Order: sequence, then C-alpha cells, then structure tokens
Amino acid sequence: MRHWIFGLSGLVAASLALPPTASAENFSLWTRSDSSTFMPKLVDAFNASQKEHHADLQIVPVNELVQKYAVATAGGTAPDALSLDLIYTPAFAAAGQLEDLTDFAKSLPYFNALSRAHISVGTYQDHIYGLPFSADGSVLIWNKKLFKQAGLDPEKGPKTWAEIRSAAKKVNALGGDVKGFYFSGNCGGCNIFTFTPLIWASGADIFSADGRQVTLDTPQMRDAIAFYQGMVRDKLVPAGAQTDTGSNFFAAFATGKIGITPSGSFAIGALATQSPDLEYGVTPLPGKDGGSSSFAGGDNFVVSKGTKKMEAVKAFLQFSYSLEGQKLLARNGSLPIRSDIAKDALEGLDSRYLIAAEAMAKGKTPYTTVFNDLFNSANGPWITMLNTAFFGTPESIEPAIQTAQSTMQSIVDTAP
Repeated sequence: MRHWIFGLSGLVAASLALPPTASAENFSLWTRSDSSTFMPKLVDAFNASQKEHHADLQIVPVNELVQKYAVATAGGTAPDALSLDLIYTPAFAAAGQLEDLTDFAKSLPYFNALSRAHISVGTYQDHIYGLPFSADGSVLIWNKKLFKQAGLDPEKGPKTWAEIRSAAKKVNALGGDVKGFYFSGNCGGCNIFTFTPLIWASGADIFSADGRQVTLDTPQMRDAIAFYQGMVRDKLVPAGAQTDTGSNFFAAFATGKIGITPSGSFAIGALATQSPDLEYGVTPLPGKDGGSSSFAGGDNFVVSKGTKKMEAVKAFLQFSYSLEGQKLLARNGSLPIRSDIAKDALEGLDSRYLIAAEAMAKGKTPYTTVFNDLFNSANGPWITMLNTAFFGTPESIEPAIQTAQSTMQSIVDTAP
C-alpha cells in the first residue's frame, strides 16, 4: 500500500552484477520501485546462491507497474514473474492472466505460517494465484515526548478509541503548533490502510467474504466516522488534514508536533533515518472498546500465465521464504511474511518491527477486483464518503454512508 505514499518516477532497469552460467535458466522478474530497497539485494543473493537459475530484475515506477503489466500480458511480452501490490491480485487472477500456484503453495511445509491476508487476496475461485512476498502493516504511533509533557505515560499507547481521543486532547492542550492527532483526510489509500482496521477490530467489515457485497452500513462504521469527526470538531486535528491527499501522511508526525497518528510499519525505518531523535511508540490499531487489527499490505508474488520458467521461479520464491531470504527482506524494509520465523528474521532489529509484524499477521486486506475504482480514485466513493463526513456535521454521516454504500455496490456489481 505504499504506492500512494511514495510517488517515485523514472524507469530503472536493474543490471545485476553476477552473469548467469551457460546452464542456468534465466527468468524475468518485475517489481515496483518502492521495493527497490530490498528487491535488488534479494535477487543478487539468490543469483549468488546457486548455478541452476538466474533472475533478471526490472524495476518499474510504482505508478506505472499495473498498467505496464496489463499491456505486456495483452501483448505477449509479460515477465515470467512479478512482485505485485497484493490488492491487484484478484483483478489479474479474474482476467486469467496468472498461473495457478495452488499445488506448489500447499506443498510448502510452512504454508500455514504464510500471511493469511496475502493468501486471501491471492485466491480466486478457490485457487491460489498469488503468494505472500513482501509486507507492511498499519499501526498506531505516538510521540513519547509529547505524551510525557502532557502528563501521560509515555510508555503506554492507546488501546481504545476513547483513550486515543483523551490522549490527543491532553497533547493538544500543550498549545502552540502542537496537535493531538493527524490523518490525511483526502487520501483514499491512506484511509483504507489506517481507518479500516478500526472497523475490523470493532467486529465489522466493509465487504462480504467474497467481496461481492459492500457492507458500509454498520454501527461500527458510523461510530468510527463519528470518532474522527469528533476529533476534527474539537480541533485536535490540524486544519490542513482536510485537503491532504497523502503528502503529509508520514511527514506530519515526523515534525515532532503531532501526538498520535495511524501509520505503517515503514515509518519505523523512515523515522530512524529522517528523525533519529524522535521518541515514539508503536501499538496495534484498536477497536472501539479494545481488540486490534491491521491492514496487511505489501506484495504478492505472481507468475504470468504460460511461463516456461516455473522451476526457476519456484526456486526464487523458496529462497525468499528461507530464513536467509526473510532476514534480508526484514533488514531492507519488508516485514517477514512467515510467522513461524518472524522473530528470527527480525532478530537484532528495532523491537518495534516485531509489534508491527505481529499486528500485520493478524490483519486483513479487502478483497475486490475493482480496488482502484473504489479506494484509490481521487474522486471515488470511499474517500468522498470519508472526507464529507470527517469534516462535516453529525447529520452528514448517514447520507455520506448511504451514498457510498450504493455507489460502491453498483461498481462491484459490474466487476468480473
């Protein structure tokens, strides 16, 4: 889900240092540019690990990958394999463009330890077309220094919505340019990533299990929107949040002037680099009265229909799933996707990564073949509902939900 946070541009072709041997089976592999911190290192390590196979990596700008892959599949020039934003797996599976990986997946001895959310969106009509590859998860982070100044326990993160609002109010009372809470109020992708877990953790969902029925019309959705609206109304949120399309999703908290914000596991590494002196805590996103959830983001590994390089592709994926591969991913920006070795993979790293990994492992990912139309579109029904209701009056919540419910259902009804 990081594609709406980091708008990278420019096509980069990865030219790997180690040439294949004469007997090696080359396979082509694409990845999106916001995986460039770990994918080249993983590919280099794989290529160096054995002589039988060799991966040829191409890095594609994040905002171009889906369209580029769609064009390539239609024209018969698709890569053998692809690290694909997991939310798009159902659409490509439904279009018949991916290899069925069911038998291979279930033959893996650690299959049951792989991220269930990734597999859920990688499954179409009871067949697995996408397997977990990289991961991030949504979490709640708080500024320990501001908590201490506000008389709060800096080591204790909020566990309910009431605790979030109470802490935000106390931090806000510090005055000046300090604010209690922040979210990007005009960013559909940001809010599917960080707002939806509040609904999940409270016992509701936004879709039926098969993705065919929209279920926005719930008490939990009304309560969650009212929760955010209340903080806006009490001026605990900066005014600029209303128009923020994601540019300040991470940057606002990094200034040290925000008490609490929902964010992602990527923030741990980013804060270490950009704001090394910022003291902060990480905790799962809570339900109204407790519990927790997370949006399981990242990539699924998919294989283009008709590839002749399946053995090489399988070898690469198995290397990625090894402890060596999981450690390499963890040290370069991805959460582990194998729960059975997550602690080992994260050993020696910031302990907050383990909190995020455990949250992600229990998280969910919305299942739909029309994710872009529903959630990522700048004028789509999801963000229109939230922006209207978050920054409106209590009376605006019900019509906003009903309009979004109807519009989203009509889009889903026309989907494959």
